[in-house]
Amino acid sequence: MFKQHVQGNHTVLSHPKYTSQITLDWFDANYWQQQNKIVGAKKGRATAWFFKQDELTAVLRHYWRGGLVGKLLSDQYLYPGLEQTRVYKEFSLMSKLIELGLNVPTPVAAKVTHSGLIYRGDIITEAVKGAKSVLDILIERPLTEDELERIAKTIALFHSKGVYHADLNINNILFDDTGDVYIIDFDRGEIRAPNPQWQQSNMARLERSFLKEQGRNKPFNWQASDWQALHSNYLKALANIS
Repeated sequence: MFKQHVQGNHTVLSHPKYTSQITLDWFDANYWQQQNKIVGAKKGRATAWFFKQDELTAVLRHYWRGGLVGKLLSDQYLYPGLEQTRVYKEFSLMSKLIELGLNVPTPVAAKVTHSGLIYRGDIITEAVKGAKSVLDILIERPLTEDELERIAKTIALFHSKGVYHADLNINNILFDDTGDVYIIDFDRGEIRAPNPQWQQSNMARLERSFLKEQGRNKPFNWQASDWQALHSNYLKALANIS
């Protein structure tokens, strides 16, 4: 499924396609900057760096803690054993989702740096070609009926396979350059038994993100009827898949 090797206090996970190329430098944004290979950045709670290496355009993301704990520990996590780290869990989950044929970015590599009781982590994924998030689109224009339906069907497909997303929001739903919908950022995600309770909780979180961004952005081309259309399409798709 993926390769794993240890180098000092670093454990590197890698997609077989990229194993021979990966070095520890790949996980250092400064390394890519020095080579003028940074082609973009997405600012959020943490910066995601886009870099280009030969034919690969990829996204490098460091794991940062959120909330009050993050103010104290920033990027340090208690080490529970490799397979219980957030890094390993996200990388292996994304590898599994690719096997299931779901639209997620291909995981390229990940690194767990373990020191005593503490670990830090990084993950690299392939960039989605021509990606525009739902937020990006809504700042420019309304979503079309077809786009609302595509989002709904994609989420329904993920949910039917038991894919729980810990932070389903409109920054994490992308359209690629052909109009296909991708879901990104599976930190703390998992595969669960399909269940209406967590599925609807995921959808409620998504609805809150539309409302939150509506309060932050002017213009923002979104209205209640759009959510009703998306949600009804989702329920219909989920029923058809089941």
